[in-house]
Amino acid sequence: MTNSSAPRAAVLHVHGYNDYFFQDHLARAFADAGYAFYAVDLRGAGRSWRAGQVPHYVSDLQEQATDVAQAARAVRAEHPDLPLVVHAHSTGGLTASLWAHAHRRATGAAAGPDALVLDAPFLDLPGSPLTRGVGTKVVDTLAPLSPLAPLKREPSWYATHLLADNGGRWAFDPRLKRPEGLPVRVGWMRAVRRAQARVAQGLAISGPVLVAVSAASGPDAADNPHLDAQDTVLDVGQIVAAAPRLGKDVTLLRVRGGVHDLSLSADAPRRAYLAGVLQWLDARLPRPAGHEAAQARGGAAA
Repeated sequence: MTNSSAPRAAVLHVHGYNDYFFQDHLARAFADAGYAFYAVDLRGAGRSWRAGQVPHYVSDLQEQATDVAQAARAVRAEHPDLPLVVHAHSTGGLTASLWAHAHRRATGAAAGPDALVLDAPFLDLPGSPLTRGVGTKVVDTLAPLSPLAPLKREPSWYATHLLADNGGRWAFDPRLKRPEGLPVRVGWMRAVRRAQARVAQGLAISGPVLVAVSAASGPDAADNPHLDAQDTVLDVGQIVAAAPRLGKDVTLLRVRGGVHDLSLSADAPRRAYLAGVLQWLDARLPRPAGHEAAQARGGAAA
């Protein structure tokens, strides 16, 4: 999607867990700012889910990183002379970070992103160090024996509150983003913890990275009065602490009143998030050769 005959860059959006792409307003915001926008539903998720698959289940995040790589190649094939921005949310942000690190020295269509925008990336597991440590050992023990066993089954009050059918502001397919939540399975959690351990060791993403988070976290509970103004899925303090380990060029953006997916926040924090992202990209992305001239020709023709 683009509103410009000469886009300044291409954007690839990567969703999170219990999620898929439905954020048309995000596509419009990038298109209106002169970007060509694309999104991918990863294997086992959203429109890519197939009968017989366990929704969102992978035993290694590298499986979905392969999907990101293929989508990036496809976007670059459409726009070979443009910078590539990857905009990734939550678990998608963790996966995209590992992909960007792995492809940091690649060139051409296989190269990593020219800029990486992470919306509340799942860089660590909420909870105390003791809880995380014990939980990881339990997962490592159980995963080879029963990878599909559910660790927990809980409703997502966050998704429930967002859904327009429940009085929220967003219309989405509850079969693809489930208010009742998705079981967190042992094998998937082991894959996540191994990926997070890799982040903790330190990545070397070559391009600039923007890590955006809500200003506060809170409980994912129906009686939380700030359910619409906090990240109720992840601990933003842990994200902020882990962010510098992604690479040498990491910028932090805090959004007051934002929810877990900052692009789904209420009007004011959503505008602040989108403005912050676009301002950062405007400052950090190179201008494609001939972009200003093409824009001027387009304006004259209009």
